[in-house]
Amino acid sequence: MAYDDDLADRIRGLLSERSAEVSERKMFGGIAFMVRDHMTVGVIGDELMVRVGKDAHEDAVAQPHARVMDFTGKPMPGMIYVAASGIANDTALGTWIDRGLAFTTTLPPKNT
Repeated sequence: MAYDDDLADRIRGLLSERSAEVSERKMFGGIAFMVRDHMTVGVIGDELMVRVGKDAHEDAVAQPHARVMDFTGKPMPGMIYVAASGIANDTALGTWIDRGLAFTTTLPPKNT
């Protein structure tokens, strides 16, 4: 599955201040943005995937344009999709990226 290059570029721009902590990996048929080696956000098709963590999951999926990530056919707790209409501008996209960062920046660094 191809992913939206323009959306990936928008994410790169919004994460540019953290460039030393950010890496990219092909994942789930799209691209994932890793912060301190933890998957934080990504792009699958034209949708944003966000790792919000289990504690913030219910609140996140209650937001407009958000739904449970079910890439494997089963719900993935702590992971959500946001439809393209929910990230149409950089303010909305930035809000979702911040939700991902709020979770992944609490995780301990990985030993790579």
